[in-house]
Amino acid sequence: MKTLFKNRIELLCLILLMGCAGKGTTQGGVGGTPQAFTLPTIPDALTEVGDRANYLVEHYWDNFDFGDTASVHLPEITEQAFVDYIDVLPHAEPSVAATSIQNLLTEAEVEPTGAMLRYFLELASKYLYDSNSPMRNENMYIPVAQYLVESTSPLLTIAEKEPAKYRLTMMQKNRVGTQAADFTYHTQPSGTRGTLHAIKSEYTLVLFYNPECHTCTTTISALKDLEILGSLQRSGRLKVLAFYPDNKLALWTKKMPEIPSTWLNGYDKNLVVETARLYDLKAIPTIYLLDKQKTVILKEASVEQVAQFLTQL
Repeated sequence: MKTLFKNRIELLCLILLMGCAGKGTTQGGVGGTPQAFTLPTIPDALTEVGDRANYLVEHYWDNFDFGDTASVHLPEITEQAFVDYIDVLPHAEPSVAATSIQNLLTEAEVEPTGAMLRYFLELASKYLYDSNSPMRNENMYIPVAQYLVESTSPLLTIAEKEPAKYRLTMMQKNRVGTQAADFTYHTQPSGTRGTLHAIKSEYTLVLFYNPECHTCTTTISALKDLEILGSLQRSGRLKVLAFYPDNKLALWTKKMPEIPSTWLNGYDKNLVVETARLYDLKAIPTIYLLDKQKTVILKEASVEQVAQFLTQL
């Protein structure tokens, strides 16, 4: 996936600490005419980082011409501006960020062909929802899905709105700060079983994996090599559950030796997780980190994110 990250650190320093009067994020041009994305001027009276971020998020697109479809063909300007925008969103209050995202899409409706609106919807999906995006952020994509579900714009078709309903339903499951859905896992071919909520530990790492998945093998290896993970396991503070959300017993049994003996390793005998859609497993492997009450701390996390959080303990 192509991403445009060249100005991110400089931009954050500029907008949150120094101000950004009339600054353009990127220079480019069509037909020899220089063009730039112009940021709003943050009032000098706003000195707190949070206040500055809120103002910028609320006014980020003030100088953008939503009626000019030429901008959708200038990724070095418009796509870069969008990348910088979503990089600022987490610094603003969640409600301000969510409203800003929906306002952006509403403003894009001014272009009558729908090209501008679809352009921003595609960017949002690419950067905020796609499982391969390093900037993926479901909390920021939920307002996009809500916009699609609730919009009455004639520019949108039913075929575009319907998938958003499913995405929204799945994203709202097992969100950070909520209790993870319980499920039963079978740990031995003989039928020994347990449940997620019955695992007694200060922290529980759940790895949804597939024995035939190469990326899963790589992830398992990376977790095995994670020193802090092993240390917390040995101290009894953390347990790992490797869970195969399928019931192909022969395949699962064949791959059992690859799972550390210190981990719980189970499969879904009755396919409950899949049929009841308890978890949004849009990609495998998927990692969750839970606390003692099985509240979600990290959702769909990378090994690096897990390592960073555990190291802070």
